Amino acid sequence: MNTHTKFFSAAVKFIFVAAAFTLAGTVSGHGFAGARFFPATLSTDDPFVNDELSLPTVSTIKTPEGRETEITVDIAKRITPNLGIEAGESFLELHPKREPETSGFGNMELGAKYQFFTSEKHETIFSVGGGVEIGGTGQKRAGAEAFSTWSAALFFGKGLGDLTESFALLRPVAVTGLVGIATPTSASTRISDGEIERHPNVLQYGFALEYSFIYLQEQVKDIGLCVPFNRLIPLVEFSFDTPLNRGQSGHTTGTINPGVIWSSKYVQFGVEAVVPINERTGSSVGVIAQLHFYLDDLFPRSLGRPLFGWR
Repeated sequence: MNTHTKFFSAAVKFIFVAAAFTLAGTVSGHGFAGARFFPATLSTDDPFVNDELSLPTVSTIKTPEGRETEITVDIAKRITPNLGIEAGESFLELHPKREPETSGFGNMELGAKYQFFTSEKHETIFSVGGGVEIGGTGQKRAGAEAFSTWSAALFFGKGLGDLTESFALLRPVAVTGLVGIATPTSASTRISDGEIERHPNVLQYGFALEYSFIYLQEQVKDIGLCVPFNRLIPLVEFSFDTPLNRGQSGHTTGTINPGVIWSSKYVQFGVEAVVPINERTGSSVGVIAQLHFYLDDLFPRSLGRPLFGWR
């Protein structure tokens, strides 16, 4: 059994243990706009500001260069009720074609997000955020770059709970998404064989289309779903990157990720297939799974509350 197979096995066991302790819970104050609960999505960043911990997010996919497996830890902390900071670190295991296996840590990532608009009546959220992948903090053998990359994005979330009763079965639908740009601090670098590798600015965009059985049961009609199906949120995520310059304009990569999220009061678990949109992205279907903790619900009077502006 190889390393990432062992990790998946251990992660699955841990997830079932966590679920056993939280199965009876109900969703509390995390990621809400009115009656709409927005889960933390796996492949595209969500629009809300909260105290949360993803431990771990595990993904694996076969790219044109070989198989890549990534294990990521992310934590987010509110400074005020609408302003939060984030930090993330990844461990990568690479299996390049016709080359030895290698592994190591990627560059550390830091970010901040401000939720500037929330409509409870229309189940709508808007926020803006920025971040940096700090060059030189990771290991070169794992593909970590020596230069930094800055990013900025607009995030949104919208539930369809304000539809009329004529469209009641569509009211559990929600969409979240983002559009932003990533800018490297170095336009190019010289690689080992003397060639020049160019680093373009990249347009980053994506969205998640969700159907919440939680919302269906609690806000539309109780159709008698039993545990654990009454806590499920099926979804499809779309995530794309499009280079804008330096000889790579229009060379879009991305994935379409169908999956499901199960959420309790304190924790959620999600799993998605990762389907490449073209050969530049990957050569086979991958998978991503995440165990996510709601720190604001787990520790509402200590770790899970804003540093300032809390009542």
